[in-house]
Amino acid sequence: MKAITLLGSTGSIGTQTLDIVTHNPDKFRLIGLAAGRNVEMLAAQIRQFRPEIAAISDESKLPELKAAIADLDPQPILLGGQAGVVEVARYGDAEVVVTGIVGCAGLLPTIAAIEAGKDIALANKETLIAGGPVVNPLIEKHGVKLLPADSEHSAIFQCLEGVPAGGLRRIILTASGGAFRDWPVEKLAQVKVADALKHPNWSMGRKITVDSATLMNKGLEVIEAHFLFGVDYDHIDIVIHPQSIIHSLIELQDTSVLAQLGWPDMRLPLLYSLSWPERIYTDWKPLDLVKSGDLTFREPDHEKYPCMNLAYAVGRAGGSMPAVLNAANEQAVALFLEEKIGFLDIPRCIEQVCDRHQADNCANPGLDDILAADTWARAEVLRVRAEMEKCDRVISLA
Repeated sequence: MKAITLLGSTGSIGTQTLDIVTHNPDKFRLIGLAAGRNVEMLAAQIRQFRPEIAAISDESKLPELKAAIADLDPQPILLGGQAGVVEVARYGDAEVVVTGIVGCAGLLPTIAAIEAGKDIALANKETLIAGGPVVNPLIEKHGVKLLPADSEHSAIFQCLEGVPAGGLRRIILTASGGAFRDWPVEKLAQVKVADALKHPNWSMGRKITVDSATLMNKGLEVIEAHFLFGVDYDHIDIVIHPQSIIHSLIELQDTSVLAQLGWPDMRLPLLYSLSWPERIYTDWKPLDLVKSGDLTFREPDHEKYPCMNLAYAVGRAGGSMPAVLNAANEQAVALFLEEKIGFLDIPRCIEQVCDRHQADNCANPGLDDILAADTWARAEVLRVRAEMEKCDRVISLA
């Protein structure tokens, strides 16, 4: 039985991970839980899974959490704040830590888990995008495994098993195209938040669903693939695959192409990241290629998805630029979800912030450099937004 800890237990990744644990009680034992601020859901999870330790990131909610499970015996260790989440990540005899925390908030807990010698089931892509220059050396130093738990990188990981060193030629990431894959570019100026959250294939959190609509999620995955698999950016491609049946492909040196297929269900890559190197039987609906229908592909529209090209450029620049890109995107998407900027303002804000950071790009960033770049970029997005509002007021007055 494998002991696991789950970070981000109340989010989409977290609840699907717990579904796997529920249906495989002979395979997995839950050691720790950490969540953001949803006391009611976290308390219910603690009651069901009885972890040894739990934390809520919003420290002001800790008294409420303690009260909600005051009758439990034995009581788990209960902690609050970022420090509490970090402690859960490094705690006890957990063999694998699932990092389902959204955004750069997952970086420090992931580093703590690595330093404690725990394997990482990586569902938080920002860990490598922002922290790759720090995380990869730590993975090697502590001899732990980094197992991708998102669909695209899990597909690549699975396809690479058995491929000899030097056999990989190219990575091909598939993208659904998000909510606006069939919209004309001219219509994007009319996008509302509700429109962006209507993903055609996947059930995901709000932030990643918007990232899918801008295709920033795929640009970020390009950077993540570079750090995960050591592939140059010139050999990582993106293709639109509307059906989301092929989750990604690899091309080998002899031009053979291997692909991993399955229904669009995040539990599949999550299960494999937990069970690796085993394959666990499930009663989930098997893929039926006849019923799935045609599998189609097309080149991404570069005008519709400017975030994609921006991510490639930032990845090639390296240093602290990916941390700035990631933080700027998180802040811009948050503003969009709060209806404080428009959909097309997301790439505009990100590009301006990245342009302003070029002169200060740190070529070999340490953890402090990455965290400083993250903080600066978030604040800079707010400054860019204020400048945009001022410009709009001037134009309206004219």
